[in-house]
Amino acid sequence: MLAMLDAAFDALRQIPTPPFRSVLLKSLGLTLLLLALAWAGLDRLALSVVAVQHPLLHSILAFATGFGIVFALAFLIGPVSIFVAGFFIDDLASVVEREIYPAGRQGTPAHHVEALRSAIRFSFVSLGVNLVALMLLLVPGINLIAFFLANAYLFGREYFMLAAMRFRGGAEAEDMRSLNSLKLFIAGLFIAIFVATPGLNLLTPLFATAFMVRVHKMLSPDLAAA
Repeated sequence: MLAMLDAAFDALRQIPTPPFRSVLLKSLGLTLLLLALAWAGLDRLALSVVAVQHPLLHSILAFATGFGIVFALAFLIGPVSIFVAGFFIDDLASVVEREIYPAGRQGTPAHHVEALRSAIRFSFVSLGVNLVALMLLLVPGINLIAFFLANAYLFGREYFMLAAMRFRGGAEAEDMRSLNSLKLFIAGLFIAIFVATPGLNLLTPLFATAFMVRVHKMLSPDLAAA
C-alpha cells in the first residue's frame, strides 16, 4: 500500500511538468472547442424543432433550452476530455517510462487505429459510468458509493491494460490484470477520486496514465530489474 501511495504522489508531481502541461493545454483546448461546437449545434437544433411565437413562451423556452444544454455539457465534459486526451496517452506513457526505466526499457506505442479505439473506449466507459451514476442519484444510500466503486473498477482496469499492453500482448496483459485484480481495484480508487471531483476530472487521463505505468512496473519484476 505504501508503494502505491508513493506511486500516486510521484504521478501527481509529474502533472505540472512541461510534457504533461503541454498535453493538458492541448486536450483542454480541443475539449472546449468540441463543447462549444456542441453548444451551438444543440441550441440551433432545439430552437428550430420547437417554434413558439408568443414572446414570453419563447423566452421561457430559450431559458429552459439553455439550462438543459449547460447541464448536458457539464455532464459530458469528463467523457469528452478523456476522449481527447486519449490521443496523447501513449506520449505521456513514454515520458513516464523514460523516467522510471533509466536502463532504457521502453514500451511499444499503440498503432494509430488502436489509439483511436482506446480513446473511444475510454470515453464510453466514462460516459457509461456517469449515466449509471445519474440514475443512481435517485437511489438513497448507494448512489455515491456505487459511483465511486464503479469508477475504481472500470478506470483501474482500463488504464492498467493501456500500460501493460505497451509491453505485453493482449492475452498476457489480461492474465496479469486478473491475477492482480484486488491490487488494481485499490489503485483504481486513487483514479476514482479524480473522476468524482469536478475540475480534477479534467486531469484524470494525466494522473491515471502516470500512476498506472508505475503500478505496472511495481507488478512486473522483470521490468523492475531493467
